[in-house]
Amino acid sequence: MSLRELVVLGTSSAVPTRHRNHNGYLLLWDGQGFLFDPGEGTQRQMLLAGVGSHDITWICVTHFHGDHCLGVPGIVQRVARDGVLHRIGAVYPASGETYWRRLRHATAFADTSVITEHPVSGEHARLDAGPVTLTARPLSHPIESYGYRVDEPDGHRMLPSLLAERGITGPSIGELQRTGTVVAPDGTTVTLEECSAPRPGQSAAFVMDTRLCEGVFALAAGVDLLVIESTFLSGESALAERYGHLTAAQAGLVAAESGVRRLVLTHFSERYVADDEPRFLDEARRSFGGDIVLAHDLTRVAVPRRVTT
Repeated sequence: MSLRELVVLGTSSAVPTRHRNHNGYLLLWDGQGFLFDPGEGTQRQMLLAGVGSHDITWICVTHFHGDHCLGVPGIVQRVARDGVLHRIGAVYPASGETYWRRLRHATAFADTSVITEHPVSGEHARLDAGPVTLTARPLSHPIESYGYRVDEPDGHRMLPSLLAERGITGPSIGELQRTGTVVAPDGTTVTLEECSAPRPGQSAAFVMDTRLCEGVFALAAGVDLLVIESTFLSGESALAERYGHLTAAQAGLVAAESGVRRLVLTHFSERYVADDEPRFLDEARRSFGGDIVLAHDLTRVAVPRRVTT
C-alpha cells in the first residue's frame, strides 16, 4: 500500500513557542521522503512523530533564515550516526552555498557521503526524484528563496470490463501496461488506450516565506496538497508585505485561484495565540471553499485520494 502523507514537525515562524516548534515538514510519498525546511529541533520532532533518518531521501531548504535551516546539522549528523546507506539529495538556493557549507559541517562528527548536493538558481529548476519530479521556483522574500513542487507523471487506470471484453488476462495485462500494446487471443492488437482511462498524476507544493508573486501561483497550480505559509492575519498585511510574507487571506486566495484540493496553513507568527486560530481559517475561507487544515506540530495530513472518473 503506497503512503502519501505530510508529517508536520513544526509550525512556528521566526520564534518557536511553547506549542509550536520551528519549521519542519516531511512529505512521505511512496517510499520517498522529502524533508522541507528543517528548523531547530527537527531531529527531536521526528522522534516524537515516529519517523526517522531512514525515511529521508531529499532535504529541501527554501532559504537560509534560521527557522528554515538550523535543524540541518542535527539531521545530517543523525543520517551519519544511523548509517543511512541510500542517497539523499539536498536542494537549496545556490546563493546560500556558504550557509549550506556551515550547516552541513557545523561540528565535529563522523561524516557521511550519502548526501548529494543540488544547488538551484534561475527561474526554474527541475530534478528527477525517482518516481516523481521535484521542481523549484523562486519566490519573493528579502533574501533569495525557492518554493518546491512534487509531481507524479500522468498514467492510466486499467478498466477490467474492457480487458475482459478483449480477452486480456494475467501477464498480458502487465505487458499492456509496460509496452502499450499486446496481442489478444483472437490475434488482434490491443492498445493501452482501448482498455484504460487516463489517471492524472498527483502533486504537492510547498510555499514558504514570500509575498504574492508569479512563482507562488506556478507552484500551486492544480496541486492536490498545498502547504503554504500564513504568517499573519490581514490586520498585519502591511507588515507581511514589508517582511516578505503572506496572510491567511492571501493563502486562501492562492488556493482558490490555483484550483488546490487541500490547503495546509502553517508558519504562524508567535504574536498569535490559540484563540486566534479560528481567525486564520475564517480569513482563508473568504476565498477558498475547499478543504483547509490549520497545521499543528505532529499533525499528519493525507494527500487527498486521486479523483477518478
